[in-house]
Amino acid sequence: MAGFGWGAGGRGARMICGNDIDIADHPGVLLARKRPVPVEVSFATNDGSIRTSEGVQAYQAGDAICTGVEGEQWPIQRQRFEATYEPMDGQAMGEDGRYVKRPLQVRVLRMDAPFYVETGWGRLEGKAGDWLVEYGPGDRAVVNGAIFDKTYELLEGPSA
Repeated sequence: MAGFGWGAGGRGARMICGNDIDIADHPGVLLARKRPVPVEVSFATNDGSIRTSEGVQAYQAGDAICTGVEGEQWPIQRQRFEATYEPMDGQAMGEDGRYVKRPLQVRVLRMDAPFYVETGWGRLEGKAGDWLVEYGPGDRAVVNGAIFDKTYELLEGPSA
């Protein structure tokens, strides 16, 4: 699988800024879709921050705090959550419970070196073997390689 080859990384390696990669025209970019994997969600009652595998992420009261397949947690801004997730067990949107992400085709790039993405809620950091995921223009994230394998499916062929 073609990645973004800037060396093996390791201690002292310069991190690549994932925001600067022209992912649409990169030869290693692939299309993927989130699998319908349930996540446990609770809604924050206060502002705060949470340590994720990609860095410390801030959240505001009302934002969704998701728990994934490996017990990993991450926050999602409320408006974005409501646009991209559905309740699974009959609860109303905004109530704690299990949710599933709506099917969405995304562009992905497996990275061969340490990298980071600056987002509106903090800096996400990834290592070689993790994935740079583009949900839409200016909307990027880092997904751990092992978690990507469990929660995304690669689609046929490179991105058009």
